[in-house]
Amino acid sequence: MNTDKIYAESIAKEYAPKEGSKIEALRKLDAKAKLPANIFGYSFGIISALVAGTGMCLSMQVIGGTLPLTVIGVIIGIIGFVGMGFNYPIYKGLLEKGKKKYAYEIVELARQISEE
Repeated sequence: MNTDKIYAESIAKEYAPKEGSKIEALRKLDAKAKLPANIFGYSFGIISALVAGTGMCLSMQVIGGTLPLTVIGVIIGIIGFVGMGFNYPIYKGLLEKGKKKYAYEIVELARQISEE
C-alpha cells in the first residue's frame, strides 16, 4: 500500500476547485429561508429579556430605591415579559413566511436530488 500516493491525493483534493453540489445548494436555500426569523427571534428575545431584567431591578429597588421608580419598574418588567411572550409566535410567523418564499425552489431542488 502506497501511503505517499494516498497522502498526495488527499492534499490535491483540498486544493482542487470544488463544484457546487445540489445538496450544498439545498442547505444554503434552507438556511436562507430560516435566517431572518432566527435573527429576529434572538434579537427580540434578548432585548425583551433585558427590558424585563431592568424592570425587575427597578421594582426590587436594586436600582433607584424610591416608590415611583418601583412602580415604573413593575410596568417596564411587564412590558419585557409581554415581549418575551410574543417572541415565539412572531418567530413562527416569520419562519413560515420564509419557508413559503423559498418553498418552490427547495422542493424542486430536493426532487432533482431524489431522482438522481
